[in-house]
Order: sequence, then structure tokens, then C-alpha cells
Amino acid sequence: MPSAPRHQRVFLPVLLALVALAWATLWAWASSPYARYLEHGDWVADGPLAQLCAAVPAGTLLVPAALSSLAWLLMSLAMMLPTTLPLFDAFNRLAARRPDHSLLLFLLGLGYVAAWGLFGMLAHGLHGLLLAGIDRLPWLSWNPWAIGAATVALAGAFQFSSMKYRCLEQCRTPLSFVIQHWRGKHQAWQAFVLGAHHGLFCIGCCWALMLLMFVVGAGNLGWMLMLAAVMAIEKNVAWGRRISTPLGIALLAGAAVLVARHL
Repeated sequence: MPSAPRHQRVFLPVLLALVALAWATLWAWASSPYARYLEHGDWVADGPLAQLCAAVPAGTLLVPAALSSLAWLLMSLAMMLPTTLPLFDAFNRLAARRPDHSLLLFLLGLGYVAAWGLFGMLAHGLHGLLLAGIDRLPWLSWNPWAIGAATVALAGAFQFSSMKYRCLEQCRTPLSFVIQHWRGKHQAWQAFVLGAHHGLFCIGCCWALMLLMFVVGAGNLGWMLMLAAVMAIEKNVAWGRRISTPLGIALLAGAAVLVARHL
């Protein structure tokens, strides 16, 4: 039986190295004097970036948006890319004998990351609007815990939604997904679209859990590891769906505890 081409054998180590690099970069960032720029607070009031924001046209909008996009990109690579290993493996075997195999795999990953990147930009924009709204609502300014409790409750309630499970099924059957959506024409563009399409389903089943990073802090690597493990189990392990309901109950209970502690 002929061995697989060399580029087929090395793709998994390269993918894992990319994930490890993302985790290492996040750790270095969170351990540096610039750790607060991983968070979603007021980045432009003081500190080294305040001068940059003042010097760049529309810097108070563009610089935080750029930093937020970079942080979200790193989180997507670190947390979400490992959950897609079955997708990459299925596509890798499908395109193994093609001369542009490596390019197609790259475009598949680029499409997936682009979908999560757009979601991150949307989340950043909505977070900015929320912060602006807090300034106009004194009660929320005095009780910011309510936003965290609402986010945790939303993540818990979403665990019971039909949309969650429709999207999760697409993520749990990567080979069927590739066969269903791969047409074999305009391969480069289709590889990118395939990755983006799968990314949308991945967002559909995981977006609420990812929003918890706004509650626990984007620089909290312990919570990131825990959430990444939960999402990987849900998507890739045979019994993964069994944890969805207990997780939803735990999140709703956590939200109730937050409310009870502040009433």
C-alpha cells in the first residue's frame, strides 16, 4: 500500500504548531505589561497606546478595534482551531493527491478563521455600543455585575436551543459536510468558502460560550483552556452531546448565584 504524500503527513504537526504558537503568544501577552490590552475596557485614557490613538486619524476607534481583532484572532486560533481537526483531516484526505493540496488546506483554514474574525469584529462593536449605553444608564454603571450575569444566563439558555444542536450536528459530521459542500470546481475559492461555511456553523453552536470571555476576561488563559476543552468535547467526542444539558444547567445556576450575591 503506497504511503501518503509527504505534505499529507506533515499537515497535522503544522496545524498543531500553529495552535501552540497562538497559545504561547496569548500567554506572553497576558504576562506582559500590556496585558490590559487583551481586555475590553478603556484602552485610550492613558498608557502607551493613548498617544498612538491621539496621533492616528480616528485612532480612538481604529487602534482598539485592531487590538481587539488581533486578540480575537489569537483566541480563535487557540480555542477553535483544535475543534476543527476532524474537518481538516477529512479535507486533507480528500485533496491528498492534488498538487495544490497545501494551498487548499491553507485556504480552508483561512476561510474558517475569517468567519470567526468577522464575528469577533461584530462582538467588539456590540461591546462598544454596550459600554456607551452603560454611560447613559446609571443603574448599569452602579451594577456592572448584571451584564455578566445576563451573559452567563444567555450562554446557559442557548445550550437548550434547537439552533445549537442543528449547528452542532454539522460540526460533528465533518466528512459528510465536506462531501456535501465540495463541488470540485474553482477549487481554491471553494476551499475558502468551505472553511467559512463550516466556521459559520461553528459560530452557530459556540458563539454564546465564546461570549463568556467578555465576562471572565480575554486574558484569563485558565478559562480559555476550560472553554476550549468543553467545545472540543461537544463537537468531536462521541458522548460530547451529553455534556450540553448539564453545562446549560450549570451556567444558569451560576447566573442565579451571581444575581443572588448582589441582591
